[in-house]
Amino acid sequence: MLHLPSLPAFRPWLGLASLLLLTAGSTSAQAPAPTVVTVRIDAAKTHQTIANFAASDAWAGQFVGNWPPAKKEAIADLLFSTEAGPGGQPKGIGLSMWRVNLGAGSAEQGEASGIKDEWRRAESFLTPAGTYDWTRLASQRWLMTAAQKRGVKQFLGFLNSPPVSLTRNGKAYATAKQPNLAPEKFAALADYCARIVEGVRQKTGITFAYLSPVNEPQWDWSDGGQEGTPFQNTDIAGITQALNTSLTARKLPTKILITEAGKLDYLFSAADKPGQGNQIDAFFGDKAAPTYVGSLPGVAPLIAGHSYFTTSPQAQAVATRQQLAAKVASVPKLGYWQSEYCILGDNAGEINGGPRDLGMKPALYLARAIHNDLAVGNAAAWQWWLAISPYDYKDGLVYIDKNKTDGQYYPSKMLWALGNYSRFVRPGAVRLAAEAGAGTGPLVSAYRSADGKQLITVVINDNDAPTDLRLELAGRKLGASRSFTTSAATDLQPGPAVAAGQPVRVASRSVTTVVSELR
Repeated sequence: MLHLPSLPAFRPWLGLASLLLLTAGSTSAQAPAPTVVTVRIDAAKTHQTIANFAASDAWAGQFVGNWPPAKKEAIADLLFSTEAGPGGQPKGIGLSMWRVNLGAGSAEQGEASGIKDEWRRAESFLTPAGTYDWTRLASQRWLMTAAQKRGVKQFLGFLNSPPVSLTRNGKAYATAKQPNLAPEKFAALADYCARIVEGVRQKTGITFAYLSPVNEPQWDWSDGGQEGTPFQNTDIAGITQALNTSLTARKLPTKILITEAGKLDYLFSAADKPGQGNQIDAFFGDKAAPTYVGSLPGVAPLIAGHSYFTTSPQAQAVATRQQLAAKVASVPKLGYWQSEYCILGDNAGEINGGPRDLGMKPALYLARAIHNDLAVGNAAAWQWWLAISPYDYKDGLVYIDKNKTDGQYYPSKMLWALGNYSRFVRPGAVRLAAEAGAGTGPLVSAYRSADGKQLITVVINDNDAPTDLRLELAGRKLGASRSFTTSAATDLQPGPAVAAGQPVRVASRSVTTVVSELR
């Protein structure tokens, strides 16, 4: 419930000097006048229901859980907390799902793994002897329980590579651009995955809601940069069928998420990867196709893709997502998740992947990518890549020193910009039709909370002038509103309550969430 604050009392002790200073400041360097933007929202026109906002524990999660308690708890708060401090200031961004990297065992291989960066190797529960050691992934398990304690209810386990004991070359990355798992090993991989779900549940009390057995199958993964393997659509179908059998036989509720496409084009077109593209048709659209898995009970009715290489320029980003949304809508009851993104490449010259930047430029770019995926692509979930990064790159929400046991941590503006969505647009929220006009004005999307009591409006103002935002809602009545702003100077900073019908000030170069009562 929002309450209007009382007006500040007049201060008779405000001296003449102070008044002169205020007057001088108002005439010498006036800020740009705010533009006025009216956002028309229709409560009767609904789109997707939001499932979650997430990030992954790769790869720093294998070490940060071993850091000193005060620091790792503070990092967990930043990522998962939905609590508020004084004045309503959020402590964290309230991620609603956590993606857990189920490693292939390259960490146990050490230098022999061929993966040069030790931080990109990953531990496995499966030992070379074929037994399971549930004391492994201790740091990652700590992060899982830390997330659960802070209210996270959804967990997803993902594989970049099958365990090295099952791969063709005994490595966690591919050779000669070939799938690193033979078809006769599909059943063994499926049994391994189901056993991991059972073991993690026994060790932590957490059951993975989803398991993603294949990651970016269109890429070659032959350079030893990290764990990974390419797959053809026929391979993915075989793995999915085997995994469905294993999960069903064990009566596990975990659903299979496919396909984690390397870029969105591969979901609706062959693009440059015949046999690895057109994945919506291959797995869910054509029931006569040998790759069709849409009727399997263990398969989530979802197609997942990554937004890499499709976020710039803006016109192309919009066109790609329009094509994707139309293709998904053509398959009854199919949903779409944007399941991995960070800022790569030069993005048509707009922004590069490196170096690290804790400021607002990448945060605004990230917010635009989220907006396009949700408001144009109709994504029901939006998931970031590295929650915690030690790298000099735009791939992290919280950055850390590259130290396994201790160090400093550095929250980025990208963390808080994601929080403008994840902290307020909770699972079960429904996106509503929202129009804010065309041109160079702010990007706006609107959501009705799961309980129907709040309207959440997210505004991305990349202009140098502030904006006065007027909300007009058809089909319901609006009550008081309160804004939460991420800018160069603020991190989800709460503003004062604003009476119904009054405009909300949106700062220049900011991401602002306006939370309004619904009556």
